[in-house]
Amino acid sequence: MAISTVVFDAYGTLYDIQSVASVTEQAFPGRGDMITQIWRMKQLEYTWLRSLMRRYEDFEAVTRQSLVYTLRVLGLGYEEALLEVIMDKYVNLDPYPDTLSTLERLQDRKLAILSNGAPAMLDALVRNTGLDRFLDKTISVDSRATFKPSPEAYSLIESELGAAPAEVLFVSSNPWDAIGAKAAGLTVAWIERVTPEAMAAACESCALVAPLTMFKAMRMQMDELGLAPDHRVRGLFDLPGLLPPIARP
Repeated sequence: MAISTVVFDAYGTLYDIQSVASVTEQAFPGRGDMITQIWRMKQLEYTWLRSLMRRYEDFEAVTRQSLVYTLRVLGLGYEEALLEVIMDKYVNLDPYPDTLSTLERLQDRKLAILSNGAPAMLDALVRNTGLDRFLDKTISVDSRATFKPSPEAYSLIESELGAAPAEVLFVSSNPWDAIGAKAAGLTVAWIERVTPEAMAAACESCALVAPLTMFKAMRMQMDELGLAPDHRVRGLFDLPGLLPPIARP
C-alpha cells in the first residue's frame, strides 16, 4: 500500500527545541545552555513518569513544572512574569531551516502533526510560524490523556486522519518517538541529526562535556530497545526522496 499520509512530530523535528536557549540566556546570562538542556530532559522525563503513573497533566503544565524544577535545582530565583516570558517561547519556537520547504514539497500527500503538545500551545505554535497553511491537521495526544511513546497516542493517527498504519510515514528526530511509532506498527523515518561519529568527536575535544553535548548523547542517539526505524535521514529535506509522487485525492 502506498504512503498517502506523512505525520510529523513537532518538538525537535519540525521545530528546533534548542531555540529556547535565546530566551533562557537572556533571562539568566551564562546559564542559558544549562537551563535549556535540563529543562528539556526533565520535560521528557515528566511525560514518561506521568504516563506510567497515570497522573496525566497536559504538556503545558509539564513544561512549566520542568522549568520550575530546573530553576530551583540551579538555585535561580525568578518572578512569575519572567517565567511567562520563557514559557512564551514554546509558542514561538524556530522551525528548522528545511521545515517549510519540505512541507511545501510534500503537498501531494496528507500532512499532519502528532505531538505531545497541549492543543492550545500547539495550535498557537503552528499558527505563529505559518505551518498551518501546509498541514491538514494538528493532533494533540491530549484526548488520550497519555504521552508518546504510548501506543494509545499513535492510534490517534488512524482515528483522526482515517489512514491505516500501512499508509502512513511517521517522521521524528527523537529516537524514543521513532521507536515508539515503530512499535505501534507505523513506517518510520528517523532524522539522525547527530551521528555517533560526531558525538565521539565532541566528547574527545574537551575534558569537560558541554551541556548540549550531554543532551545529544542522552536524547539524540538511537536507543538499544530491539527496534529500528525504516529510514534514517539527515534532515527533513531528504524526505521527498523517500516518497514517489502521487496524485492526491
